[in-house]
Amino acid sequence: MGENMNKKVAIIGAGPSGLAQLRAFKSAKDKGADVPEVVCFEKQSNWGGLWNYSWRTGLDQNGEIAHSSMYRYLWSNGPKECLEFADYYFEEHFDHPIASYPPREVLFDYIQGRVEKANIRDQIKFNTAVRDVSFCEDTKKFTVRVHDLTEDKAYSDEFDYVIVASGHFTTPNVPEYEGFSHFNGRILHAHDFRDALEFKGLDLLIVGSSYSAEDIGSQCYKYGAKSITSSYRSAPMGFKWPDNWEEKPGIVKICGNTVHFIDGSTKEVDAIILCTGYQHHFPFLPDSLRLKTKNILYPLDLYKGVVWEKNPQLMYLGMQDQWYTFNMFDAQAWYARDVILDKIELPSFEKMQRHTEEWHELEQAEADAGYAIKFQGDYIQMLIDETDYPNFNIEGMRKTFMSWKKDKKEDIMTFRNKSYASLMTGTQSPPHHTPWLEALDDSLEAYLRVNKRKASA
Repeated sequence: MGENMNKKVAIIGAGPSGLAQLRAFKSAKDKGADVPEVVCFEKQSNWGGLWNYSWRTGLDQNGEIAHSSMYRYLWSNGPKECLEFADYYFEEHFDHPIASYPPREVLFDYIQGRVEKANIRDQIKFNTAVRDVSFCEDTKKFTVRVHDLTEDKAYSDEFDYVIVASGHFTTPNVPEYEGFSHFNGRILHAHDFRDALEFKGLDLLIVGSSYSAEDIGSQCYKYGAKSITSSYRSAPMGFKWPDNWEEKPGIVKICGNTVHFIDGSTKEVDAIILCTGYQHHFPFLPDSLRLKTKNILYPLDLYKGVVWEKNPQLMYLGMQDQWYTFNMFDAQAWYARDVILDKIELPSFEKMQRHTEEWHELEQAEADAGYAIKFQGDYIQMLIDETDYPNFNIEGMRKTFMSWKKDKKEDIMTFRNKSYASLMTGTQSPPHHTPWLEALDDSLEAYLRVNKRKASA
């Protein structure tokens, strides 16, 4: 076990995945294990990744690409019961039950509380961007070259393992349609969307039919957009929309402010928001180490969705399409940790590849959302079964996801008023003090104030 003390591990990114990895090593250390030296590089000035809101778009204060796609007024678009940590409950953090759909600031506070309790901040080098990662076959070590943005100083260090936890919701996929260059209004990707009030009183076109399309559209409706038109490429979202929201098929062209759709209809719009997804983008990695995939549940080349098969000293966290989030990142981080601590012996390259291909094929078997939720739940259980991460009610979580989907189908504007029971403690969440459509203040103080009074009454 003493050998672990001589190992060095680099984690790229201090978002939920990177923090999960730091927490995993801290858990092992607290149980008496010898753990490696761990260094986490984070280009932002604080932890939290996407949950770390910034008004900045384009470039940040250091001239780096703005990482976060987070916007004001974002509330959880799924029940918090489906992202609760198995070792740190919402009730533990807030001292009382809270409603099932908290806003961003509340969730960020929860994420932060867990890692503050673990006391791991000193392992993170903030304002430090990773520029290059290379691997030497002779020494079997990585050289990680970084840029300290505060000191404007470049330096490098050697590591035995590298864990990529930089996420895949930063580099937008930006299509172009005929007429974009002459459109007489604002065109932006969801990555640069910050404030729904910007679109108050405007006729808005949203391109895409993903979660960001439905949620950004809902935010803009809530804060007073005149009308919303959603354009889909393959299939409509199909929810029960308000009177001023309609869905249209694909775009043919745009003439001035007039959008022409495939079905021959047109619509005058003032602004266009592209909810067209993101690219997996790792400019700091060479081809031999770089994951190349679309946003799917089980990417190729990653054994157990974590270990880079062509070089098992490299690992990736959170690179899947995500139904489960925080608890999946935990399961992956615990697995990666135990590989590094030599508690898990990896099979041969051929066996790893075959295992990945089998799961990849299973993913393709059905396109139904219910199948996808069960598939990812089974994947998480597979990882947990190999580590000491606390088991939790994954089947109950799956059922909660399915209830959530039913609630959305019934009314996309009221599903956040529903409440669920914690899968960790069994406690029923209270309804929020204000219906979501009427809750215009998304601050932590506004969200918790009444709940605290109720809890103490």
